[in-house]
Amino acid sequence: MNVSYMAHVSGRVQGVYFRASSQQIAIEYSLSGYARNLTNGGVEVLMCGEEKNIEKMIKWLEQGPPEAEVDNIDVQKVPWQEHHFFAIS
Repeated sequence: MNVSYMAHVSGRVQGVYFRASSQQIAIEYSLSGYARNLTNGGVEVLMCGEEKNIEKMIKWLEQGPPEAEVDNIDVQKVPWQEHHFFAIS
């Protein structure tokens, strides 16, 4: 079943290839959506696809790439959104 989740990740997550790494992992898990920097220094990640793959992505987001230091992640299920790829903005 396809679902959408929104994650807000805080910590040292900008300038450490967090968005690009998120895109690679999302593609690996066949997810669409986006990752974008927020003005507060965090990263917002929209994940759309199979729930089991989103769960794997969330586990990855809790750590992020090696250079990142994730302090907190807030994840919420959101209404389904149709995306055809995973974008970085």
